[in-house]
Amino acid sequence: MFKKVLRRVAIGLAVIIVVLAGVQLYLLRGTPGKAITPTNSSVKYSATPTLLIPGWGGNTWTYTKLINYYQDQNIATNVMVVRVAPTGAVQVSGSLKGKQNPLIQFIYDWNYSTTYQPQVRELTQVLQVLATKYHVQKLNVIAHSYGGTELLHAYIGSKTLQREIALQKVVFLGVPVDESFGTNTKYTKWLFKKSHDQMFKTMLKEVKEAQLPRGLVFYNWMGSDEGKSTTDGEVPQIQSLMLKTLIKHKHVHYHQHIFTDTTHTELHQRVKIIKKIAHVIWGKE
Repeated sequence: MFKKVLRRVAIGLAVIIVVLAGVQLYLLRGTPGKAITPTNSSVKYSATPTLLIPGWGGNTWTYTKLINYYQDQNIATNVMVVRVAPTGAVQVSGSLKGKQNPLIQFIYDWNYSTTYQPQVRELTQVLQVLATKYHVQKLNVIAHSYGGTELLHAYIGSKTLQREIALQKVVFLGVPVDESFGTNTKYTKWLFKKSHDQMFKTMLKEVKEAQLPRGLVFYNWMGSDEGKSTTDGEVPQIQSLMLKTLIKHKHVHYHQHIFTDTTHTELHQRVKIIKKIAHVIWGKE
């Protein structure tokens, strides 16, 4: 009797593992690409790729709505899916050759860590692969949540990447830059002196020597959840506003915007924001 119970439990666990593995593989599959016709009169087309970086726990779903909208509107096309394992192994499918406004959908095989530091290392590896094997010299980026935090640490912490890839336009969506402060903290230019975020302090030192590309534009976009004027429900705006302090002595064009009644997840799901992203990255004006 006891053996039968154990056998049933083992079978049940095996089924659960198989189901979970199937779900995980589905979430890592990447959004199907669709060829576009570069005829949208409001869009400027070029060969410069745009990298899509998800946040903590993000996957294929994060940018599927955005990708499908851009493809349907002949704005940009998903031509490459890049996955990285916790070991640093990078898997690439697709090609950038001959594509106009190409999108690179980046997916972590595992991004449920208690800290984003492993993802910084993995993203650094991916950027190096894009530079050396796929000859990416210019790059736009759309980054949500910790995805943007990881990008800042990876790029500012690597002189090699700064030499090899010139970032052009970077759209940050609800990105925590310094996690020391909460919703009741007001931004001041001296607030960094009260920081106890060691990762931010490290980046403050690194950015002094960083060679950031001239003409680089940072769009720092935040949400304001209904009834919560200083947070999107997950990331307090003050944590994003510390980006201003980080780059204050650099030749970086900085723009910020707060979207009212917008949650952390809605920053990459609302069509209004998806359209605005397209305008700042590929708009002719």
